[in-house]
Amino acid sequence: MKRAPFITFEGGEGAGKSTQVRLVSEALAQRRTAHILTREPGGSPGGEEIRHLLVTGRAERWSPVSETLLFYAARVDHWHKVILPALEADTVVLCDRFADSTMAYQAYAGGLDRNLVEKLHALVLPGVQPDLTVILDFDPAIGLARAAARPGAEARFESKGLAFHQRLRAGYLDIARRNPDRCRVIDANRAIDVIARDVLQAVEEGIARN
Repeated sequence: MKRAPFITFEGGEGAGKSTQVRLVSEALAQRRTAHILTREPGGSPGGEEIRHLLVTGRAERWSPVSETLLFYAARVDHWHKVILPALEADTVVLCDRFADSTMAYQAYAGGLDRNLVEKLHALVLPGVQPDLTVILDFDPAIGLARAAARPGAEARFESKGLAFHQRLRAGYLDIARRNPDRCRVIDANRAIDVIARDVLQAVEEGIARN
């Protein structure tokens, strides 16, 4: 039985991910396509409370294991209270980050065993995967400079340094290589409108395929 797709957006800091998710949402709204826009960490009231713990404070505030457990506590709440009900109502879900972020940040960049992350996901969210993941690939040095100019206090991951974010980028590209049917890599080193055209095309194809 066909249902609306679960579409996630991934990428490093400063890649323009949140902007592109918003532009997709605006395009779907113009076409009267039923959808919701949500984010991780967060998305649900409980998830938003955990978000504050994760994105603020010193870079070394949490170990990769602690981060992973906190992310999954937020993710399980988000899935059951927001994402799954929307999908069951045949509503497209656009999610700014999901499980690939944990694999990229805590495992590839943070050094946590990838098998541990995979086993945890299979245990608490068995069989749950996005139908489409759009990965915005961007130069991490430029991304960090962009992120540093953003207002607000959610800068904990940005403070982890360039080497961390270079490993992060390589991690995302490896995730895409390992999941070619689900992941679509978009070159984000271009003008916003050009990126938006390619992202929307990928989303439209994902909706039609689902």
